[in-house]
Amino acid sequence: MAGDYIAPIDPTFTHVHEKLKKPRFWPHFKDAIGAIDGTHIPVIVPAELKVIHTNRKGYTSQNVLAMCDYDMRFIFAVPGWLGSVHDTRVWSDARAEYDTFPHPPQGKYYLVDSGYPNRVGYLAPYKGQRYHVPEFENAPPVGMQEMFNYCHSSLRNVIERAFGVLKRKWPILQGIPAYPVLKQKMIVSACMCLHNYIRDSKLRDEHFDRFERGAYVHEDGPTGVNALVGTDDGTMSAIRDGIAASLVA
Repeated sequence: MAGDYIAPIDPTFTHVHEKLKKPRFWPHFKDAIGAIDGTHIPVIVPAELKVIHTNRKGYTSQNVLAMCDYDMRFIFAVPGWLGSVHDTRVWSDARAEYDTFPHPPQGKYYLVDSGYPNRVGYLAPYKGQRYHVPEFENAPPVGMQEMFNYCHSSLRNVIERAFGVLKRKWPILQGIPAYPVLKQKMIVSACMCLHNYIRDSKLRDEHFDRFERGAYVHEDGPTGVNALVGTDDGTMSAIRDGIAASLVA
């Protein structure tokens, strides 16, 4: 069931989501197809496995990679990685190992945070500039790079809000009991599947309603060591600069 529901509704990504047609995003982000991030699900593991499951915040977890569209639907997910592993390591492995990985078509891209490489098909924000929306509450963005980061963060936050709905709706994800590793992974997949099933039903739901009203959610950045360096060939940097310039034109 998860294989059927945790997948893109439009595998070709030809449809432009209505959210992207809002004046603040259109036509600047017309080629964005979704967002990617990782989240940590607390787990209980045997003593001999605690070190490799311990993330940088000091608790044992599994690192879950997820991709979502602008309806807060998960279109791909890989649960079960060790909490100590960096988000980009999970992403890099998933791109190579899973036939169901929804690679971005030519000219399209996912929005990623600064922990991911700014490579073709994956658009990251400018580093060294304010990024998260709350940082602009008392002072509006200054210059094209901050304007880009502000809009990028507003759109990419859909993945954080999807995680917010997921964790709020399924309390077991606040701390999965000491089940076998495979069962722990299956619990996460089952919750994400039901998340999409509810969303696809188009029925009113208190959790989706709450996070859809624009509540900004921010989880701490990636964990572990990022070994993916030197992966920007300049293509996405040029696209980012073009979008940034158009936002202040």
